[in-house]
Amino acid sequence: MLTGVSGVPSGTFQRGMAQELLMAQEILIIEDMEPVVQAIRMVLEREGFRLLTAQSGQEGLRAVSEQKPDLVILDLILPDMDGLEICRRIRKNPEVARVPIMILSGKAEEVDKVVGLAVGADDYLAKPFGDKELVARVKALLRRSAAPPESKVLLAGTIEMDSERYTVSVAGNPIALTSREFELLKALLGVKGRALTRDYLLETVWGHDRAIGIETRTIDVHIRSLRHKLGIEGRRILTVRNIGYRCDVSQEGPMSGDPSEG
Repeated sequence: MLTGVSGVPSGTFQRGMAQELLMAQEILIIEDMEPVVQAIRMVLEREGFRLLTAQSGQEGLRAVSEQKPDLVILDLILPDMDGLEICRRIRKNPEVARVPIMILSGKAEEVDKVVGLAVGADDYLAKPFGDKELVARVKALLRRSAAPPESKVLLAGTIEMDSERYTVSVAGNPIALTSREFELLKALLGVKGRALTRDYLLETVWGHDRAIGIETRTIDVHIRSLRHKLGIEGRRILTVRNIGYRCDVSQEGPMSGDPSEG
């Protein structure tokens, strides 16, 4: 019988090798500087990863779409396209939108990192970088991406919100909400019964618009409208005196009385 290494039967050895190859995670490097590509390749192939490379933005986007790698390492400065634009386009493609993206850049200023993360990158590594740091960050991103995605559906009693499809229903009946009402309800459902202050809700739902004179009483007006539209389930939205609001997400919920708490 033919054998592989250490006397292991060759068929067993080949099957093991095939399984290992199938399990190897694939990383796409979008970088036009060949010395950088080779340095990354040497480090990551030593860790058992398979490497794909692209030297331009267009080539990189095509590789992401066709190969669907497990992770993308993306340089910000490319000959044909800004790296931030590549990041945006990947995030807009539903087939690959969840692929982790690590930006690689010679720009180490905080503002550059903030911008990179704001357009959808998962991590930002400044050049020059150490081999161990690169490997640690790559493995951390891959572990994170392997976790099951958080549910996009939020529930409370018969209220069901699908934040991805932008729909809300009560007992199976669709409810039409304004964008502000939708975001208010999403904030309240998302914290699973904890109280949120009016200031927090203003910052979360209205964001920078707060600067143009929006008052906390605006929250009260929208809450009243939201309760009305949710019907009997609107009583789940409780007023927490001197604080703000919370949503009762228990199975039964408050179905009668004044929706307020001391």
